[in-house]
Amino acid sequence: MFSIARKNFAARLLCAARSRSISVTLLTVILAPHALAQEVVPSHTATVTPLAALIAEAEKNNPQIESARQGWQAAKQVPTQVATLPDPQFNLQHFSVGSPRPFAGYTNSDFAYIGLGISQDIPYPGKLRLKGEIAKREADVSQQQVESIRRSILAQLKAAYFQLAYLSKTLTILEQDGELLKQVQQAADARYRSGMGTQQDLLQAQLQQTKLLREIAMHHLEVGKLEAQLKQVLSRPQDSPDIEPTDLVETPLVLTYAELLAAAQVQNPEIASAKKMIEKQSLQVDLAHKDFYPDFNVQYMWERTDPTQFRAYYMLSVGVRVPIYHGRKQRPELAQAEAEQLRARSELQAQSQQVAAELRTYFVTTQQISELLKIHREGLSPQSRSAFQAALVAYQSNKQNFQALLAAFLDVLRLDEEYWQNVGEYETAIARLEQITGLSLR
Repeated sequence: MFSIARKNFAARLLCAARSRSISVTLLTVILAPHALAQEVVPSHTATVTPLAALIAEAEKNNPQIESARQGWQAAKQVPTQVATLPDPQFNLQHFSVGSPRPFAGYTNSDFAYIGLGISQDIPYPGKLRLKGEIAKREADVSQQQVESIRRSILAQLKAAYFQLAYLSKTLTILEQDGELLKQVQQAADARYRSGMGTQQDLLQAQLQQTKLLREIAMHHLEVGKLEAQLKQVLSRPQDSPDIEPTDLVETPLVLTYAELLAAAQVQNPEIASAKKMIEKQSLQVDLAHKDFYPDFNVQYMWERTDPTQFRAYYMLSVGVRVPIYHGRKQRPELAQAEAEQLRARSELQAQSQQVAAELRTYFVTTQQISELLKIHREGLSPQSRSAFQAALVAYQSNKQNFQALLAAFLDVLRLDEEYWQNVGEYETAIARLEQITGLSLR
């Protein structure tokens, strides 16, 4: 595993630097490239994990996604509750004369009786239906929140994965460019032995080797952070085996900005959620209008006096709850619903503008980075290596100083790392486009 290789390489170099004298250190400078080639192994010694497998695992195991799903399932249970009539009320009555004992008094008075009844509250027609529709829109909003959280989690996963792949690729770069540094050190050693070079050239080569060691240590630190982040997203134990990414590959983007924007307008969960909120608030306005109308109560009673002398009584009554405080209740309720409706429309407009701006930003990012990668492949990378070889020949021929050779080597190293860093940033931008549009672009 490339993390173990970096630890071994770092430990050996540090021990060498602390325990050896100047003469032995100079020998270490000459032999360091061999140690680099031996200790830095290719990044994929362990089994690599494709990004698609991690995405499936995150969708299944991530607790944030599961929490959002359960919240949606809970919201789906509300519409039938609020659209159903209130529970009926059953009544048992007893009226006695001359005796406080329950169910006594038939023999004392003709007015004593036992009664059974049921009452039912009935809202004005249409109110329950509107409440159910409002609850359905709230459940739809919860569903879009599930999708929004899912896409956000997957975008985080992809970004961390691509950064990890870049750091893994960096070790291969250090291995390859370490061979170039080996040529620099050999040239400096040859000139020093011939009397044309200085010890300072060797010390600068050693300094550069130490800088490579520092860079490896920094990458190792970043890898540890990314591994922890990925395991958290995947809900894996932190002491589980590390994740080995696949190689970075530039994903071609064939869709135009207009096509991406059209997909986002239809499939973006934030926009869809804002539209559902407008529908909900429109229904809320309708319900506020309905609240100006009365609700009803129906009650039916059966009463029984002395069964030997009188027949049973039956009573049906209808009550009306009249909303007489319009100025203090219904009108403020309607004004609130209308204001919330206007706010929902403004939020939809703001969300649409935000999505369009983010989409444009990431689209331009992919376009510009794609051009940078082409410049790297066709110009900077081959040119920097040609410049390095020319500088090496010139230094070996005593036509150029060591600083120019070292600068040429550093250009090769920097450009190689920048290329793969740009690939990682490009793939991260593609992941953000997928998050916004809901499309699969890779």
